[in-house]
Amino acid sequence: TTMKKAVFIGFEIFFVIFTIIIVCFAGYIIYSLTVNAIPLTLSTINDQNLTIKVFNEQGLELKEYNNYNSETIDLNLLPNYTTKAFISIEDKNFYNHRGINIKRILKASVTNLKSLSFKEGASTITQQLIKNTYLTNKKTFSRKINEIKLALDLEKKLTKDEILNNYLNIIYFGNNCYGIESASKYYYSKPAQDLTLSESATLAGLIKSPNYYSLINHPDRALNRRNLVLDNMLQDGHISQIDCIAAKNSGLNLNITTKRKNKLNSYSQSAIDEACKILRMPEKQIAIGGYKIHTYQNKNMQNAIQNILQNTEIDNDYAFINIDSKTGGIKAFLGSSDYKILDHTRQIGSIAKPLFVYAPAFNEDILTPASLILDEPLNINGYTPQNVTGNYLGYINARDALSKSLNIPAVKVASYVGLNKINSYANKLHLPLSDKDMSYSVALGGLTYGYNLKDLAGAYSVFVNNGNYIAPKFVHYITDKNNKIIYKNNITPENVFRSDASYLTTDILKTCAKSGTAKKLASLDFDIASKTGTVGSKKGNLDAYNISYTTEDIMAVWFGNLTNQYINTTGGNKPTQIIKNYCEEIYNNHKPEDFARPSSVESYEIDLTELEQNHLIAKASNFTPEKNKKTELFSKFNPPKTMPTPTAIQHLQLSGNVQDGKAILSFNAADYIHYEIYRKTKNNEKLIGEIFDKNGKIEFFDEMIENQKNEYYVIAKINNDFSVTSNKITLINTGVSIKPKWYI
Repeated sequence: TTMKKAVFIGFEIFFVIFTIIIVCFAGYIIYSLTVNAIPLTLSTINDQNLTIKVFNEQGLELKEYNNYNSETIDLNLLPNYTTKAFISIEDKNFYNHRGINIKRILKASVTNLKSLSFKEGASTITQQLIKNTYLTNKKTFSRKINEIKLALDLEKKLTKDEILNNYLNIIYFGNNCYGIESASKYYYSKPAQDLTLSESATLAGLIKSPNYYSLINHPDRALNRRNLVLDNMLQDGHISQIDCIAAKNSGLNLNITTKRKNKLNSYSQSAIDEACKILRMPEKQIAIGGYKIHTYQNKNMQNAIQNILQNTEIDNDYAFINIDSKTGGIKAFLGSSDYKILDHTRQIGSIAKPLFVYAPAFNEDILTPASLILDEPLNINGYTPQNVTGNYLGYINARDALSKSLNIPAVKVASYVGLNKINSYANKLHLPLSDKDMSYSVALGGLTYGYNLKDLAGAYSVFVNNGNYIAPKFVHYITDKNNKIIYKNNITPENVFRSDASYLTTDILKTCAKSGTAKKLASLDFDIASKTGTVGSKKGNLDAYNISYTTEDIMAVWFGNLTNQYINTTGGNKPTQIIKNYCEEIYNNHKPEDFARPSSVESYEIDLTELEQNHLIAKASNFTPEKNKKTELFSKFNPPKTMPTPTAIQHLQLSGNVQDGKAILSFNAADYIHYEIYRKTKNNEKLIGEIFDKNGKIEFFDEMIENQKNEYYVIAKINNDFSVTSNKITLINTGVSIKPKWYI
């Protein structure tokens, strides 16, 4: 029938296409194995004593704990349940296959075919060993073919126990722990031979994704993953039901060692971590491949901060970073913690205000440094922020609000900008916000996750570079074993703010360094902008920051504890003092240039009376008294308004009446205006009084002759250059006294 014929033709077409795919697939495998094949060298797998060479900007090799982690343990010393934990979760048929698991490969291939990706790996322990010693982490077909070939070859040269032994001694467990011995000592402060069942299952579950299942950052995920390992061990018959339940009832029971804090947070280790991401390979592959990492580190700057921190009494975790203002190259970095600081995010407090609030407001022409903001109790849909002091200052200009780091004005300005625009600017600053951060607490740095110090300091690059963001980098370039450059940092500025918005923010942060929360820097005799931040509660402080910058350097200090223990300092205290000491050291023989004001920023004298009394930002005129002028910076896109005459003169209105034979004259006065009061009769005109240095309603009394008609008026004068005459009023003393009534 027609239907059967169509089915038959369709089957033939499918068979032909399938055959072509198989032939091409087989051809590609043959090509890969003959042309691109990598020879197996056992020394590459067995060598645990390797070094990664890291160099500073002067070409000198850094001697900071660069040895590849060589802590190993013999398989025979491990508890039986420890090795079984890894086999159950990673490769159940390890002792039965010859290097690859055909069933798993076919299953993974179908999954990948459906998703058109390489998400499903299906690697055996043997393949993982090859991948971690020979190949990059890049998921390509040719890499997978080489991995399979090398795994098959390795199974012919090593026993299963030798493969498992090597695997357990090189696999990555996070926090620079390569190998189970290193991981056990770091996470549990004991050798791997003393691991419990629960601890073994935890470490076995960790290796799939050390960041996602981090025992420190994501303990809930780590526990769920551990329990999955235990379930697999029970299903495979490696442990009993009783042992499984007992292990599940145990917590993570971490006991982090304190012996690795310097290595974890050294400059060279941070550069190696960055190189691992750039090359998409683990440390051991970088070491085996002979790659050399060339960094931006400045030896003198690194030594300066090391000496300063060593001579400062610090009872908490800390980190310091210096980023080149123009290139983004990290000149110095140092941290101290039992954890890798740059892998952790923290709340940022008031460090957020310039980035998320004031610079966006300037960029959107919503605000000027002179704009008045009412500092008062605030409630936005139940959100009631407070100033640190608990006091409210009334109307305050934006310059003082930011330099003094007041909370209420920051939240108000954020409400003017709007959360959607704040979110957009945060993304451009490479500081993405969580969906949970879409509230005005973001203005005060109240975030779900926060940021690390490198990313936070890097965001401040916009204020030095005319509104352009430059990503901070440890690695300048990388060479292979033949000294050929295989990677070079490409500096690509990304525009975030207009140059005027960035400069206005910088100028206010200069005020912060002179008289605001960072006034410890006031004695420095060069341009420096600074912002402090403190995170805490009534119980105590958790984080303290200072981020300062010159035209040459962005410097950031963080104090805190990754275990969330309280600290006894604020951002304006020790962190700022460290910045001061560091600047005095590195700028000892020269001074950085001043911040260059862009042509889009202009200086204007504004009328303080208009500002204070009417909240109008108006240019001072020739008739504004000197004492009522103030110079401020403005964007040319948002200049002050031009007022031809002061409001007090424009609205000069005289009124009066007669009572008990006296003329009672009244008008509203301003203290910067000189007032002359005149009386005109049929026979003469006379100055009868003068008022000056008075604010508010004025009453003036004049004795009148009975039945005489008097005309009164006022002349207002400013600087003797400008005068205005009020309206004229006519009053007559009729001789009739107005007496108060005796009843109500």
